[in-house]
Amino acid sequence: MTGRKKVLAISGSTRKNSSNQQLINAVAKLFGDDLEIIFFDGLAALPHFDPDENDHVAVKNFRQKIDDADGVLICTPEYAHGVPGSLKNAIDWTISTNQFYHKPTVLITASTDGRFGHNALLETLKVIEAKNILELNLLIQFVRTKIDGEKIIDKKTLDEIRLLMQKFIATINEVRSV
Repeated sequence: MTGRKKVLAISGSTRKNSSNQQLINAVAKLFGDDLEIIFFDGLAALPHFDPDENDHVAVKNFRQKIDDADGVLICTPEYAHGVPGSLKNAIDWTISTNQFYHKPTVLITASTDGRFGHNALLETLKVIEAKNILELNLLIQFVRTKIDGEKIIDKKTLDEIRLLMQKFIATINEVRSV
């Protein structure tokens, strides 16, 4: 299947010019012919997760953005050996409505270490059945040594991202052709 795929990009960092946002921008440039990257910058606007409340406008909008996307790109740091609270909160809002169920999703954890947060988020995405998440994830340690602004300067990291995103695009095509 051809045509640009609509991808919702979520940065787990709420900092304006974080390494994770720069990495998303780099991916958007590298794959601009194949992917239309739509940035979600509303993590901080989502209320605290409450399974008894489903009428929040921000939550409905977030869920709709996932529904409208062909796939989701999550790029996140690790905070204190865990998943950033605002990112976990956002994902929790999708559990009862199954936005991630069989949705092609790619996880990039880009941090100083990242192992603990990456594994925790990978477990969450597995349990909510994000499509092919075991093949569509990458841990980039010491990220600040591998990017310069919106350019990936480490060849190994660049090659890994290219391969990962090609698998992601193939997964989207697979889902779209069904």
